[in-house]
Amino acid sequence: MKYRIDLHCHSRFSADGVSEPEEMVQAARERGLHGFAITDHNTCACVDYFLSAGLMREDGHPVDGFLILPGQEITTSAGHLLALGVRLPDLKGIGPAEAVGLIKEAGGVAVPPHPYDNFRAGIRESVLDGLALEAIEVFNAAVTFKRANQRAYEYAQKRDLAMTAGSDAHHVEAIGTACTVLEIHDFTVKGALAAIRRGAAGLEQRYMSKTQALKKTWSNVFRIGSKTRRHVPRPHP
Repeated sequence: MKYRIDLHCHSRFSADGVSEPEEMVQAARERGLHGFAITDHNTCACVDYFLSAGLMREDGHPVDGFLILPGQEITTSAGHLLALGVRLPDLKGIGPAEAVGLIKEAGGVAVPPHPYDNFRAGIRESVLDGLALEAIEVFNAAVTFKRANQRAYEYAQKRDLAMTAGSDAHHVEAIGTACTVLEIHDFTVKGALAAIRRGAAGLEQRYMSKTQALKKTWSNVFRIGSKTRRHVPRPHP
C-alpha cells in the first residue's frame, strides 16, 4: 500500500520551530498524510513528547493509523544531516561520516537535506562524495532557489541513491507541502525505513507559498527557541 509521509518536519522543540506537536498531527491528518518524520534540530525532545502524549509508540507501530518516525536534524561539522527512524542524543558538531555511521548502527537512514542550497547549512558535494549514503533529499519545499533541488536530484541519479521529499516545515501551515510516497508492506517505522531504502514510489513536490517561506525566515532570523524551554511536556493521562 502507498503512504504519503512528510520526511522533514520541525516542532517548537527546534530552536527555530513554532509548531505544537498535537497541532502537527492534526494538520498532517487533515492534509491526507499518513505520517511524518519529526526532525528537530539537534534534539529528540519532541519524540519523547509524542511518546508521553500517546501519539507515538515505542514499538514503532502507528497510533490510530498515523505513523510518526523518530528523527533529528543533526548539525554536523559540515552541514545538516537528517537521522530518520532513530532516537539519538545531541550530536551537534560531529563529523558527517561519524554521524552517518551512528545512524546506520542504530538502524536508521541518514539523509542529507538541501545539499545544494548555498544559503543554508547543507553538506556539500565534496563531502557527500565520501559518505556511505543510502538516500538523499532531492526536494525541499523551503529551498532558496529551485535549482538547488534539481542539482540534488541529479546527484542522486549519479550515485543511484534513494530520493526523498519533505516540507522542512517549521510551522503547521507548511506541513505536507511536499512529501514522499512510499510503498510500505509493514506500516511501522521499520517498514517505512525499508521503503525509503528501496526507493520512493513518488515524490509530491510543491514549494512553500511566499507567506509560508516568510514565516520560516522570520523564525530562522529571530530564533524563537525560548518557547522550547518554556513548554514542559504534558504526560499522557
